[in-house]
Amino acid sequence: MSNGKEQAGRRRRGSEQITLKQVAEAAGVSAITVSRALNTPERVNDVTRERVMAAVERLGYVPNLVAGSLASARSRFIAVIVPSLANAVFIEVIQGLQETFEAAGYQILLGNTDYDLDREYQLVRTFLGWSCSALVTAGLRHSVACRSLLSQWDKPIMEVMELGDALDLNVGLDHSEAGRCMARHLLARGYRQIVYVGARMTGDYRAGMRYAGHREVLEAAGFEAPLIELERLGSLEAGAAGLDQVLKVHPRADAIHFANDDLATGALLHAQRNGIGVPKDIAIVGFNGLPFGQYVTPRLTTIQSPREAIGRLAAEEVLNRLAGNPVRRLRHDVGFELKSGESS
Repeated sequence: MSNGKEQAGRRRRGSEQITLKQVAEAAGVSAITVSRALNTPERVNDVTRERVMAAVERLGYVPNLVAGSLASARSRFIAVIVPSLANAVFIEVIQGLQETFEAAGYQILLGNTDYDLDREYQLVRTFLGWSCSALVTAGLRHSVACRSLLSQWDKPIMEVMELGDALDLNVGLDHSEAGRCMARHLLARGYRQIVYVGARMTGDYRAGMRYAGHREVLEAAGFEAPLIELERLGSLEAGAAGLDQVLKVHPRADAIHFANDDLATGALLHAQRNGIGVPKDIAIVGFNGLPFGQYVTPRLTTIQSPREAIGRLAAEEVLNRLAGNPVRRLRHDVGFELKSGESS
């Protein structure tokens, strides 16, 4: 359990709500002009509208979208923002969150950013305007405007999926260490020409964090750590294309460390169709521990991430904060498990 001093040190917000009048004063316009700039922007000239929006972002103003007497009522909604609804990883996290929140009488409002930080900022503004009781967001990386807005909000914020310097509460795993773990596994199996297929630090930047850990281990052992970067990381087709790129660019490669199981499984199936032996000709490993990777032949070597458990634990700590109870820890490292299959 965190002591009171630590908890107070990490709580980062005051309780004062920025008003429309304060925005108007900061922008040097009337309150009605601010209202028009936000609700009917076509009725305000470009220069004035830009001045108003600059004041809105600087002050962290969020219009209250709950009308009348409901505006001061306690909301039973909790906002959940994830980067993808096509990725089974986040579906399982949402399931853990939803089941735990609903059991306590809360409903979730769900938003999808598609890995776009500007879109996340707009979703945060909207959800905060609906007077949500708390916010759960996947990841610690936010735009400057979004981080500024959240730093002034006085309700629980839970950031999940990774570990680091959180705004408030944090439940996740160490992605750099996961990358190091898989690289050590491949070296221990005797592989020396190992290629990482994924992303560096853009888009799904957590894949980039795993590559950083992977590279650290290989370079410390005296080996190169080549990287094949893909634009999209969430499909079997992309995995097949990634295998083709590795064989073309790095024909001597004896192992491929894929950023996730979708890519790794797609590559494994593509290898079978083309008469490439796995792991005889090339080893293939992934990340996430998705069920389909455990039902292909050979069974996929991967890192198991406890996704539903992340959702449940995150929801429990948010509910503790909402009930006025002390949270167990401000940051929870849920860890991971190396699942060694026959693909390596």
